[in-house]
Amino acid sequence: MFQIGTRGSKLATTQAGHVRDWLIDAGFDSQLHIVTTAGDVNMAPVERIGVGVFTQALREALYAGECDIAVHSFKDLPTAPDERFRLVVPQRQDSREALVARDGLSLEQLPQGARVGTSAPRRISQLAALRPDLEIRPLRGNIDTRMSKVTDGELDAVLLAYAGLLRGGYAERATEIFEPTVFMPAPAQGALAIEAVAGTEAAAALDAIVDDRASAAAAGERAVLARLEAGCTAPVAATSRWDGDQLTVRGGVFALDGSRQLIATASGSAAEAAELGAHFGRAFRRWRGRAAGEVISPLGANNLRCRYHRSLSRNDPAPFKGIPGRKAWDFGRYDRVIHRRRGDSHRMRSCPCAVPRARF
Repeated sequence: MFQIGTRGSKLATTQAGHVRDWLIDAGFDSQLHIVTTAGDVNMAPVERIGVGVFTQALREALYAGECDIAVHSFKDLPTAPDERFRLVVPQRQDSREALVARDGLSLEQLPQGARVGTSAPRRISQLAALRPDLEIRPLRGNIDTRMSKVTDGELDAVLLAYAGLLRGGYAERATEIFEPTVFMPAPAQGALAIEAVAGTEAAAALDAIVDDRASAAAAGERAVLARLEAGCTAPVAATSRWDGDQLTVRGGVFALDGSRQLIATASGSAAEAAELGAHFGRAFRRWRGRAAGEVISPLGANNLRCRYHRSLSRNDPAPFKGIPGRKAWDFGRYDRVIHRRRGDSHRMRSCPCAVPRARF
């Protein structure tokens, strides 16, 4: 019997329960095995705890043989592949974002200065663009805890993944569901990542539940993150759609204050999905000058640094705002960059890496 490792929250066990049922239907006896992660006991913002907070403990339990299969929300996994495991994506749930608000209100209907809960930089930046008057409050906890903040009157609304509401049986609590063209979701939102140690019987059993189209779409969206060297806490979003056999991925990078955004699209076949990220690297690199740098630089993407910074970053890995080896502060209209190791400096008039410190 396969032991399926999962976090202990209602949403996590519901998701893992679907995987268990699919495996049983395919002829593989399975049961759930609860694994406690750091994210379950530490309520600090995810960006403070660290990327992988929900997945590292599951992977360690899987590799140690405590369980045979691990179930993750794909958007929580680091973008770098782990060669120890075989990963598949089963059928995908709705990827859209949803608002749960008091009195059935939509985002447009929320009063000025309404308190909206979310801690995701991607959501914060897009909310700031759509409704700069809102008061954004940090939010952590399971789906019931988050929605209770609205019921108890502590918040006027919260932003959640619609997939979580659907899987948890709370679809009717959504007061507005955003189309991806209006509010872009996290890359691979709504997709599960199922892992087993490579070469094991459990890894072979995953063939029974893999969904090829969902796998390609999730890979294409996560290629945006991978190319920009960003994680799940970065203000980066992506969505995708199928047009026959062609997959079109739309990715965006957002300034945290909502003032700027860069959007690009790329298309290809299912076999090319994982390579679509190269297009985003080229597209974002074309946005030269200060405006592009203000949005992109905090992601620390090698392909977005000017040649001067890129050559230095190999020698000085110390980060500042995502750009290794530099300090910056306001210097009139343009920033001045000090490279600590070499002691060099240059004005930022022609450099796409310029970032006013106050923005991030």
